[in-house]
Amino acid sequence: MLRQLDTNLWVLDKPFHIPGAELGVRMTVVRLKSGDLWVHSPVRTTPEERAAIDQLGRVAHIVAPSKVHHLFAAELKSCYPEARLYVAPGLAQKNRALVNSEPLSERPPSSWGGELCQVLLDGAPSINETVFLYSRTLIVTDLVFNYENAEGFGTRLFLRLDGALGGLRVSRILRFVIRDKAAARASIERILAWDFDRIIVTHGEVLQTGGHAALKQACQFLLGA
Repeated sequence: MLRQLDTNLWVLDKPFHIPGAELGVRMTVVRLKSGDLWVHSPVRTTPEERAAIDQLGRVAHIVAPSKVHHLFAAELKSCYPEARLYVAPGLAQKNRALVNSEPLSERPPSSWGGELCQVLLDGAPSINETVFLYSRTLIVTDLVFNYENAEGFGTRLFLRLDGALGGLRVSRILRFVIRDKAAARASIERILAWDFDRIIVTHGEVLQTGGHAALKQACQFLLGA
């Protein structure tokens, strides 16, 4: 069920299987000052989970933040037809179920622009991930994973091979899909200019504190000395 991390901030964790490994996946819910809900990286929800969400406020904004994290966005939108759907640039062309959506950009819409900041991770067009800041919490999808450890041999093997085991890490897969390192570095520098402490990752454990230093360390392959 929903887990509260802070005032007006919740997450919902779900299993996520790939062949031989269980990575888990996470949806984030922010309650805006208006009382409306902003939902990041939708997961498949049960009626009981949606009832719990409904107790928090009205789902007004559904965000599919990358070209990889979108599988349940249309499904959640069908449950909340009045909500506005925002998707990663190029995603509507990839997933025709998301054609009635609005592309994310560097500039947040007015409905949440005073409360959430966002940066498009340039240089990796195959994912086009948008990273968000809410209060002092960074919200990411695949920019970094955070697994101090993992259960199951297959999961540990996958994460070790992917360079994503042992704390906050940029996976080898993400490093591979970065095509313009200078552009990606500029995006990371914009993110690091924010004041944040907590990092909500979509895969792994929420990093409750020390997030700024941990992200800077994880991205040294782009930032240099």
